[in-house]
Amino acid sequence: MNYSQRHLELNAQFQLGVDTHLNESNIDIRFFSFKSLSLSPKTKKVIVNPDDETINENLSFIYPVFIPGKIKISDKAILLMHGLNERNWSKYLTWAEYLCEKTGKTVILFPIAFHINRSPQSWSNPRAVRNLMDLRRQQNGEDRSLSFANVKFSERISEKPYRFYSSGRQSINDLRRLFEQIKGGSHSLFLKNTQIDIFAYSIGAFLAEITMMTNPYKLFSDSKLFLFCGGGIFSAMFGQSRSIMDKTAYEKLYAYYLNEFSIETTLKSARDKIFNSFNCMISPDRNKTERESFFKHLGTKIMGISLLNDKVMPSYGMMEAIGKDCFESRFKIMDFSFPYTHENPFPVGGQFESTEIDTSFTKVFSQAAQFLA
Repeated sequence: MNYSQRHLELNAQFQLGVDTHLNESNIDIRFFSFKSLSLSPKTKKVIVNPDDETINENLSFIYPVFIPGKIKISDKAILLMHGLNERNWSKYLTWAEYLCEKTGKTVILFPIAFHINRSPQSWSNPRAVRNLMDLRRQQNGEDRSLSFANVKFSERISEKPYRFYSSGRQSINDLRRLFEQIKGGSHSLFLKNTQIDIFAYSIGAFLAEITMMTNPYKLFSDSKLFLFCGGGIFSAMFGQSRSIMDKTAYEKLYAYYLNEFSIETTLKSARDKIFNSFNCMISPDRNKTERESFFKHLGTKIMGISLLNDKVMPSYGMMEAIGKDCFESRFKIMDFSFPYTHENPFPVGGQFESTEIDTSFTKVFSQAAQFLA
């Protein structure tokens, strides 16, 4: 496959909310609606921060599913989880098509809270955020990591670092309800008790691990998990990037979760299973025995690939999270012959030899497809 060419072709065909048939791979893309809850229906606890309840895009949205052409109703699915501060599905269309085609399973692209189409379009519009950009420069100086792409996310995190955790809680509740719909037989595309496995990248890998640790209603007990460029301990992550967040936001986020989060959260909410799972992924010393035991017991249900030159999610962070033995037996460290970054592992645009990118993409995703098939 010519990765760069297919990336461009899929982005030309893909329109959010418009069902599409991909002739080349005989795959259908269909969209389904989802409503996120701001209150827990059972406990009436707040799920969404009151400050963010007015962001309607986050509460009512659509998500795409890649469906092998001959399938009308499915009993096997892969959930594809994306990275931090993503505003569209562009990078993931090729990934989803490949996994769908090679495994014969439906692939669900489900957005994390306040990401992709769960955020106002103005958040990624340069004109709309110009004033915020100027203000942030005045306050924090000439920070080269500040950009139009990350200024809104940086501001929100700087205002309330707790949002990183609270949006994760909302996402876990959304995934629980999605799995309940699918496994319970109330989703029009899936049979009851459908098997759902997970391909997770970047912060999506971190969220997937915490979700599986929490395992609400044991809905994730039989799921396999493939991690790509993610899944490391929080303290090893370096999120300062023009694509993710600026220097000020990263420093506030890091300091908050290493020093303040545990104390403040005790005052805001109960230390439930989501909190415990999240908290043990903050630094290597927090509940190390329980965390490493969880990953060890996943056994052959977990596999991962990290990239040697990944600066945002370095491989040592994955080892600190899951333990040395599990990492050495279930993870691979790969490297590519062309310049790449965490945010852009397979660069497109013609500045690199296409066959090298094609080969590297296939090496990663053929292993993912084999594991998830």
